[in-house]
Amino acid sequence: MTQRTDVLVIGAGQAGLSVGQFLARTELSLRIVDAGPRIGWVWRRRWDSLRLFTAAKHNDLPGMAFPGDRDALPGKDHVADYLLSYAQRFDLPVECGAPVERLTAERGGPARYRAVTGDRDLWAEQVVVATGPTGTPRIPDLAGSIDPAVAQVHAAEYRNPNQLPDGPVLVVGAGNSGAEIAVELARTREVWLAGREVGTLPVKLAGLPYRLLNRYVTSDTRWGRSLARGNSGKGTPLVRLTEDDLTRAGVRRLPRVDTVDKGMPVAGGRLVQPAAIVWSTGYVRDFSWIELPVLNDSGDPDHHRGVVRGEPGLYVLGLPFLHSFASSLLMGMERDARHIAETVLRRHRSAGWRTPLTAGGGP
Repeated sequence: MTQRTDVLVIGAGQAGLSVGQFLARTELSLRIVDAGPRIGWVWRRRWDSLRLFTAAKHNDLPGMAFPGDRDALPGKDHVADYLLSYAQRFDLPVECGAPVERLTAERGGPARYRAVTGDRDLWAEQVVVATGPTGTPRIPDLAGSIDPAVAQVHAAEYRNPNQLPDGPVLVVGAGNSGAEIAVELARTREVWLAGREVGTLPVKLAGLPYRLLNRYVTSDTRWGRSLARGNSGKGTPLVRLTEDDLTRAGVRRLPRVDTVDKGMPVAGGRLVQPAAIVWSTGYVRDFSWIELPVLNDSGDPDHHRGVVRGEPGLYVLGLPFLHSFASSLLMGMERDARHIAETVLRRHRSAGWRTPLTAGGGP
């Protein structure tokens, strides 16, 4: 089956919905597809006690305030509910359960993009890839050498302490997720947290220093580019917690897990014998389904402010430091989404594309 639209947005998280809200108010035809079974699914699958770092009033998406107590810290299900309500309020054309398996381009005049999902070809003049900052859970190879008696779970599958067997827990990865999971587990059991110190964000999220940081430390400034390079592939600085908070909570700190001895992890030369391990070791973003020569050495599309270099009409949105520190956060969506939407509309109007597709599916 062949279907056509002016703009295809791949991903219906906060990034895809935000740019969709801007585009839905134009003359362009729009389609938004998402691999998940329902809007907000990525948020609902996070651990039960997860809350945002900032109050609801700082997390409005463009055109709609975050509902409820504006000074409260929303939980992950509140965010999922908000995204669903957002899509309904703006009547966004979202189709769930539609993972895109391939994205290619046809030449001959303006580029035409072909996204394959199931037995359908979705043709679009322009495509926004808004699949978000996460991907496939990253688990170190040495996990395969751990004694099978030790329960192992990635942070993406962790829900609450009752999920794990009784006994001590080793949390591997000392970024925000690992630190918060470790503190939760430490209320009821012995916990080790292994990994290098990632530091603490020196400014309060949503405060004036943060707003200045987010405005002036961007991909267009030397400091911004340096910060982005420094945090690439590493745990982000702690936001809500500090190393002192971890100590007060009873979390025992260890260096990185570097090997396995007799089925047990070894961190900095110390053998650890946990009943369970939580791997808070991040994700691997996989853009190999984009079958175009646009990926850089890190495997992400090469872009400036989300406009992919060398591929007119292709964009990315919602990635960490797409333009600023907040580019992957709810509070950072409006500026980036507006920029991409304006670029899409400008290109569409200047090209004057209105050529219908042929019955065979090509442009």
